[in-house]
Amino acid sequence: MKSHYQAVIIGGGVVGASVLYHLTKKGWRDIALLERLELTAGSTWHAAGGMHTINGDPNVAKLQQYSINLYKEIEEISGQSVGLHMTEGMMLAATKPRWEWLKSIHSKGRYMGMQTELISLDEAERLLPLIDKSQFVGAMYDPIQGHVDPNGTTYAFAGAARKAGAEVYTQTRVLDTRQRSDGSWDVITDKGTIIAEHVVNCGGLWAREVGRMVGLELPILAMEHQYLITEDMPEVEEINRTTGKMVLHAVDFDGEIYMRQERKGMLLGTYERHGVPWSPKDTPWDFGPTLLPDALERMADNLEVGFRHFPAFQRAGIKKVINGPFTFAPDGNPLVGPIAGLSNYWVACGVMAGFSQGGGVGLALSNWMADGDPGFDVWAMDVARYGDWATRAYTRTKVIENYGRRFRVRFPNEELPAGRPLRTTPMYHKWRELGAVMGDNWGLEAPLWFAPEGVEDEFSFHRSTDFAHVKAECRAVRHGVGISETSTFAKYEISGPGAEAWLAHLLANKMPRTGRLSLSPMLNERGKLIGDFTVAKAADERFYVFGSGAAEKYHMRWFETHLPQDGSVTLRTLGLTLTGLSIAGPKAREVMARLTDDDVSAAAFKFMDFRPKMELGPVQAMVGRVSFTGDLGFEIWVQAEHQVALFEALWAAGEEFGIRPFGSRALLSLAREKGFGTWAREFRPIYGPFEAGLGRFVDLTKNDFIGRAAAAIEKADGPERQRVSFVVEAGDADAIGDEAVWKDGAVVGWITSGGYAHHADRSYATGYVPSAALANGAAHAKWEIEILGERRPAALQMEPLFDPAGARMRG
Repeated sequence: MKSHYQAVIIGGGVVGASVLYHLTKKGWRDIALLERLELTAGSTWHAAGGMHTINGDPNVAKLQQYSINLYKEIEEISGQSVGLHMTEGMMLAATKPRWEWLKSIHSKGRYMGMQTELISLDEAERLLPLIDKSQFVGAMYDPIQGHVDPNGTTYAFAGAARKAGAEVYTQTRVLDTRQRSDGSWDVITDKGTIIAEHVVNCGGLWAREVGRMVGLELPILAMEHQYLITEDMPEVEEINRTTGKMVLHAVDFDGEIYMRQERKGMLLGTYERHGVPWSPKDTPWDFGPTLLPDALERMADNLEVGFRHFPAFQRAGIKKVINGPFTFAPDGNPLVGPIAGLSNYWVACGVMAGFSQGGGVGLALSNWMADGDPGFDVWAMDVARYGDWATRAYTRTKVIENYGRRFRVRFPNEELPAGRPLRTTPMYHKWRELGAVMGDNWGLEAPLWFAPEGVEDEFSFHRSTDFAHVKAECRAVRHGVGISETSTFAKYEISGPGAEAWLAHLLANKMPRTGRLSLSPMLNERGKLIGDFTVAKAADERFYVFGSGAAEKYHMRWFETHLPQDGSVTLRTLGLTLTGLSIAGPKAREVMARLTDDDVSAAAFKFMDFRPKMELGPVQAMVGRVSFTGDLGFEIWVQAEHQVALFEALWAAGEEFGIRPFGSRALLSLAREKGFGTWAREFRPIYGPFEAGLGRFVDLTKNDFIGRAAAAIEKADGPERQRVSFVVEAGDADAIGDEAVWKDGAVVGWITSGGYAHHADRSYATGYVPSAALANGAAHAKWEIEILGERRPAALQMEPLFDPAGARMRG
């Protein structure tokens, strides 16, 4: 073992070995993996080894496809068998909601190149004779499913990396990691100290403990996970004999069961609803490759369903029960990426589906380390999606909830209750008094819609109990005035003599004049969207920037990485010290006029004006003349202690105009019919600004901002795809996102978001299609959006449904 390495990876499970291998593919040779015992000695060794390409996030699904396709490569390079069995697979639905969900997954797969197929129950029984087809309503066949040998796969990754020059050291425990003054790291082990330029925490069960060495509390928790292996089953042997194949990998969502063949029997696992955390505070360093005591009684409900759905199991004996710990993040997705404030410190942990995702995680992280960018849209896995609010107690309750729901339907309008409320604004109780149904916006409570007494959200893929009430909220805004919460935005203050030049370098648009606002995308070096912001210039050396609350830590990591070292710029997140309300609608100006002596006429307070100090009733506020509704509106920002007083003043002033509260569902409906996009849907790191319809906010004539060269090429060459909108004949179920877009009988694109535009009274969807698909009379082509398995007629909408000239918001 040398004294210096370019990178040291901590942890010898499948994820650590994958990162090691992929770094060698990027040309890194001076790298080492350190494992406290032997490779696979954490969770990897007792994993079931199943793999599939299905994931709720299409971008994660693409990385899962990559992982599966990688196994033959590492087997050939290393000479180590991975025990690859591509058995094909089937997903089964016993209820109508689950069948609708499977149909939506099938639609996603169309534009991702997946070969899934919706099949009849007769065909399902032919392919998987173990089922009782009378128990199900539908099935989806997937040719890309199977399993690998966890031990062999991990050693194949490590062996392939070794052949490329990487080093692997087992029986080497990391005791501490300390950053040196030059930014490199002391990695202190029981065999001595190593200096590394980069440290990668792939600690698995010990990722928390490794993180704590640098003061980092990662939001992950290990759960006990059980599966059983049956004795030999004659039904399995008969399938093998008559088909010449292994039994298909199967997932029974309603039974919350997964299964595959294991020798001449079956492996059956489940995510029981009352999951049990393992070692919730600290993982013992001396925990070895040991199983936990089995607790079959916890699986009893699932097994009862399984015996009914798969009668052959009633006659099968149990050979072995496997109970071992696996780590989960609160939402079940991995935690991957660099840690803000710690230079060259990376994590790849919480990868529960290690053999579906391990290869893709290694690819993305190695790209990130070598190139400064993961090369893919990994937002769903980015460690920055959680802030400091994701405490250990919060993580525990959310992981338990997520574990118990792993195979359950998550409806598009469903809010999960565990760990809530956690973060609230001063308006929380006031909104509740007004009937607000609250939603979780990355830990912060915010109104979704306002329900009359006795009306509750009913979860569904179809229009639900909120429909008429959200329509009424939209009507109030479009015809009078509505009031809503804006505190969910991220708020940043940038000040100092270098503030304007720094922002101009980071953002693609020109900076506003003092007292004005501007909208600006933020690009990475590849010219892809990594943010969209409203920028307010309050004074010569002071700016306020507003963006997505969910991306605050993600954006702060980027800001801090690019912050000048000369002290010329001070960056501050304002969090919930600055709270906000918005009023919008044709009567909004009259409400404002009743609360201030300032001139708020259209001539004096123009669209995109910003006033850093303005008295409104009893409070002093910052006010911008802008609204995400696309209507006349004002965004008002005050210190947290003044938010309730501001609301009371606005409410009283608006009563004669019929002021009404509106939530985020109404806001999105109003924004959709104006053609506005949102972060993490329309705007993500796989899209360029011109294809996303943000080209007018990119000023290629200004200074050399990050991503300028790539953006100039995109504009000159023309975008390969474009964001477009559709009016859809949707029936009673609207598009929600990730549906396939058909043109003249072929899939050409995908939907990023959709819903009902209540004021325009149309079902509406927006998404991306190739630019070539928009040529030659595209408006007259046969367009369709696939919603819940049914292709619904759609029409291209070339301009916003509401106020296409922008007269209302500018007036």
